[in-house]
Amino acid sequence: MQDVLRRFFVLFLVGVLTAPLAARGATALLAHGRIYTNATQVSPRKAAIVFGAGVRNGQPSAVLYDRVATAVALYKAGAVDKLLMSGDNRFASYNEPAVMRQTALRLGVPDADIVLDFAGRSTYETCYRARDVFGLHDVVLVTQRYHLDRAIFTCSALGLDAVGYPAERRSYRGMTWFQIRELGATLNAFVQLFITRPQPVLGERLPIE
Repeated sequence: MQDVLRRFFVLFLVGVLTAPLAARGATALLAHGRIYTNATQVSPRKAAIVFGAGVRNGQPSAVLYDRVATAVALYKAGAVDKLLMSGDNRFASYNEPAVMRQTALRLGVPDADIVLDFAGRSTYETCYRARDVFGLHDVVLVTQRYHLDRAIFTCSALGLDAVGYPAERRSYRGMTWFQIRELGATLNAFVQLFITRPQPVLGERLPIE
């Protein structure tokens, strides 16, 4: 009996260790060929989805600022018509989309071409709402490289024609932690997309024209 339990434990441990790596490998394989580093390579699309990140004292973190600035560069290059700023606003004192909007305005984007999604609390929710609330079909995803594979995988699995544009503009503090956390987040994406399939907060449709 002890031998059986020991084997079961070993198999369980191997599964726990390898499943996140396998998930990361699968998303990287899917994203291969869908990531562009030159705005002129991106065929014109309706919108860029800019994923939220940390905000402190009403100012964007380095990660978030670079996401917005990269999306603005795409917009000015004519690769997208609109910028969908999607982030967390579940608390009155914390508002990622509003900070993203102010940053884009300072960088020269007209307010009419900025759309805010206040319920993009996760990559899954952002992609889901981009499809079902904002009526998008073809999008450019703007985020850092460590997150881009999962974002492309998630949006693609939800039926969006998604390509990626990395927002790396500097070295970021804590990148090792980001990479480790991404292993679990990627495995969770598989669970959400193919097993639990949670429905985010939706509300009225607001198609981006």
